[in-house]
Amino acid sequence: MIAKKIDSLGVDIIEAGSAITSDGEREAIKRIAGEGLNAEICSYCRIRKEDIDAAIGCDVASIHLVVPVSDLHIQEKLKKDREAVREMAVEMTEYAKSHGLLVELSGEDASRADLEYLKSVYNAGIDAGADRLCFCDTVGILTPERAYDIFSDLSQLRAPISIHCHNDFGMATANTVAALRAGAREAHVTINGIGERAGNTSLEEVVMVLYSLYKQKTKIDIKGLYTTSRLVSRLSGIPVAPNKAIVGGNAFTHEAGIHVHGLLANTATYEPITPELVGRERRIVLGKHAGRSSVVLALKELGLSASEKQIDDIVVRMKELGDKGKRVTDADLQTIAETVLGIYQEAKVRLEELTVVAGNTVMPTASIRLKVNGNHVVEAGVGTGPVDAAINALRKAVSGVADVQLDEYHVDAITGGTDALVEVWVKLSKGGKTITARGARTDIIMASVEAVLEGINRLIQQEQNRKS
Repeated sequence: MIAKKIDSLGVDIIEAGSAITSDGEREAIKRIAGEGLNAEICSYCRIRKEDIDAAIGCDVASIHLVVPVSDLHIQEKLKKDREAVREMAVEMTEYAKSHGLLVELSGEDASRADLEYLKSVYNAGIDAGADRLCFCDTVGILTPERAYDIFSDLSQLRAPISIHCHNDFGMATANTVAALRAGAREAHVTINGIGERAGNTSLEEVVMVLYSLYKQKTKIDIKGLYTTSRLVSRLSGIPVAPNKAIVGGNAFTHEAGIHVHGLLANTATYEPITPELVGRERRIVLGKHAGRSSVVLALKELGLSASEKQIDDIVVRMKELGDKGKRVTDADLQTIAETVLGIYQEAKVRLEELTVVAGNTVMPTASIRLKVNGNHVVEAGVGTGPVDAAINALRKAVSGVADVQLDEYHVDAITGGTDALVEVWVKLSKGGKTITARGARTDIIMASVEAVLEGINRLIQQEQNRKS
């Protein structure tokens, strides 16, 4: 799924794994190579015959042949000398070429290597048939200035050269862009910047820096960047930091009142690019930094109107909640607004009874009884855990009345101990509309159900407000 999605973005080469690693890795690489993708499928290889044989068995088009080139790696890791390593690089390049493979000859730890020795390895590799070269900043110590100087030199070699950066000092994107400006023909990148230690260069950052700041278009479908990011995060189990550039949850989220006020006048005031450009949407959230503009916008979304004095009162109450360290959810805002405006809207969906059974010999099962628009509804559900079972039962019970999608779920322990008060925060969506809600109890199951119920009732009320 990931390979197909990356291919649909328009990348040129997919390094699908290292064939020598395991049976599972080989099976995955072979399946990807057999998918008929547009991208060239590549396997990572050490300068060892068994690595190349494993890659050949996976039907890949090319190999990324990695040669340790720093004295530290040559002496401490390989226990060899420079000449022996150069000879190994030539021999394995010739072997791979004799089996019909494209070869990208890569200098590992190149940023700590002697540049003249590195060039001698590259030139020997080119003479042996290498199609491309690669410079690896294996421990992320390049600076943009040094990267530019190095690639101004290496780009004069007889084969195209690529840049492979790690992000140990947070410089991977800057170094990659500097290398490209100096003549590098290819960049090694990963989705979300995932990779060893602090990660590798982020594809979405490089593509958008080139597009927006250097006015250089690539073949990459930029509208697919966010959906690709989400897919990789979900399937790899590696979350994206909220403050991650381009694809992080907060990248196009605004709270501060001065920002929102500017955005309402012109979105360019506090956004370097529009979220739609990368397949995203703008979000305005509420908190202690929110101002009147945010509240007016949120009240409009809720279908409520208020006087200037009432808006001021709502802002003060909302900031008080934020000052206590709490997230200000849509449900919080509506409760505050209804109190200030003297409105009380009775919940359309009420919980009457919930029973959950779980253990190491039974699948977690929940039964729930609700009162929905005055009618009693009883439903049951199963799940991977007791919370999942309870939420599934709840969603089945309100199906048809409020078909909601649970988009996000967060749990925080407010107090310590086994009887800790937990706060559950959820984001729900229905028909293109999203809402956030919170539940707080010592029972995580009840807190979760309470949060989802709160969100469901608010979504129903919003819909009714818009229709009236």
